[in-house]
Amino acid sequence: MDKSLFEITQMDCAAEENLVRMKLDDVKAIRRLDFDLSVRRLTIYHEGKLDTIEKTIHELNLNTRLLKTEITDEIDVDDSSVQKSLLWTVLLINFSFFVIEALFGFISGSMGLVADSLDMLADAIVYGLSLIAVGAAFARKKTVAKMSGYFQLFLALIGFLEVVRRFIGLEILPDFRTMISVSVLALIANSVCLYLLQRSKNQEVHIKATMIFTSNDVIINLGVITAGLLVNWLNSGIPDLIIGAIVFIIVTRGAFKILSLAK
Repeated sequence: MDKSLFEITQMDCAAEENLVRMKLDDVKAIRRLDFDLSVRRLTIYHEGKLDTIEKTIHELNLNTRLLKTEITDEIDVDDSSVQKSLLWTVLLINFSFFVIEALFGFISGSMGLVADSLDMLADAIVYGLSLIAVGAAFARKKTVAKMSGYFQLFLALIGFLEVVRRFIGLEILPDFRTMISVSVLALIANSVCLYLLQRSKNQEVHIKATMIFTSNDVIINLGVITAGLLVNWLNSGIPDLIIGAIVFIIVTRGAFKILSLAK
């Protein structure tokens, strides 16, 4: 059996790990995938077909390069039942906070919270796709991925247009207390998801700091919290609109990654 090590420099969070899993799901030569998000690396145990594996990963446009390939006698054991349980857990956490952030985003008038809610929805979609993909026909996977990707693009476009409307129209001052409070809760939720997913691969009771702070989700949460502080300090809604626009762009980028699964 071959053991190939890849560096995927734009694999920033567990949702992108699952994008890679889904993309490689139909490569029959693959026997096991081991991810290390803290250093953005993937070890693949496979029986030949290295060219096919490389081509498939590159289609995700995550800046991937092969570091080395060697022969190994390691046993190819993969506990899929544990993986499914974790996917359900993080899916429910992300979807719940999508609802919470969207609701309080509209109540508080914060586009940063609304945008962050869509980022949570994007992650929930990826985890849901991962669960749907198990045992599903290739055509069905492509169809679901395409529908999910376009739906996410549609929501991001509406959100971005609302940001533009607020920039050129009457300025709305969001409730900075709600922004900060809900974002702190979302930060905790994302950290819990990262902890659960990382612990499934490593039985240590802590998470490496690099694992947390290289995650786009956590960085976005910190960005909304910072925007809330600036809204209060400057008495202006502009910081909220700026972080909202940035997050909508990130959500759009994620939608194109999902659509790449349908190729």
